Amino acid sequence: MGRMDGKVAVITGGASGIGRGCALRFAEEGASVMVADLNLDRANEVADEVVGAGGAAQAVQVDTASEEACEAMAAATVDAFGKIDACVAAAGISHAGYVSRDAETQATEDRFDKDDMLALDKSVDSWQRVIDVNLTGVMLTDRAVARHMLGSESGGAIVNIASVAAVTALKGSADYCVSKAGVWMLTKCLAIELARNKIRVNAVGPGYIRTSMSAAVTVHDGWVKAREKETPLRRLGEPVDIANACLYLASDESSFVTGEILFPDGGLNAHVRG
Repeated sequence: MGRMDGKVAVITGGASGIGRGCALRFAEEGASVMVADLNLDRANEVADEVVGAGGAAQAVQVDTASEEACEAMAAATVDAFGKIDACVAAAGISHAGYVSRDAETQATEDRFDKDDMLALDKSVDSWQRVIDVNLTGVMLTDRAVARHMLGSESGGAIVNIASVAAVTALKGSADYCVSKAGVWMLTKCLAIELARNKIRVNAVGPGYIRTSMSAAVTVHDGWVKAREKETPLRRLGEPVDIANACLYLASDESSFVTGEILFPDGGLNAHVRG
C-alpha cells in the first residue's frame, strides 16, 4: 500500500519545480492529484504524466493571489475526486518580474531588475506582487482547501512551502524573505486555529534547490560551487528532496505533528544560524 492510498491532494504551483515534484511523488504513493497552476498547459502535462504512470490526476488553472480562483480550485477538486485530504501550497515567485517557464528558457530569459532589489529603492508594486503571491496566495489556498476539510472525520493536512529565507535575511530579497517569514507564522497560526478540526498545518523550508525557478542562477558554475560550499552536505537539493519532506507531513505518518517547519536544506540553516 502507498502512503497516500485513497487520499486526494491539491498541489499549487504543480506545473514545475517543487510543485511538480510533489505531484509526481504523491501520485507514486497512491494519491489522486489536482495539479493547480497559473500555466494550465504545463499543469496538464504534469497531470498527463501522472496518468501515464498509472495514477489519477487532473489539472486546473489558478492564480493563487485571487480568492475567487482559489475557491474555484478547491471546488473543482471536490467535483473531480469527491474530497480534499491534503494540500501543498507550493505556488510562489522569487521576485516581482518572475514568470514560470521551462528551465532552459528560465536560464536565459529570467531577468532581475537590479535597480529594484534593495528595499530602499524597491517599488511598492514590486513589493506587493511578491507578498500577494507568496503570502496572501498561501493564505487563500489554505483557507479554500480547509473549508472542504472541515466536515471530514479524518481532518486533513496542509503543507506550506516556506524557505530558509523565512529565518535568514538575504540582501536584495527583502520582499521574498518577509513573504516566507510570513508563511512560517501563518502556518503556526492556522495550526492552532484548525487543530480542533483535526486539520494539521505544517511548513517546509527548502534550501538551495535545482528547479526552473532557480535556473537563472544554477546555470552559472561559480554560483553553484559557492552555494555547495555553504551547504554542509555539499550539494544542491532536488525537487524530490522537498517532495519527500512534504509527503511525510501530508501523510498519516505525521499524525501528531502540526505547527512545525522542516528544513530539507542540506544543513544550511544549522550552518548559517549556528
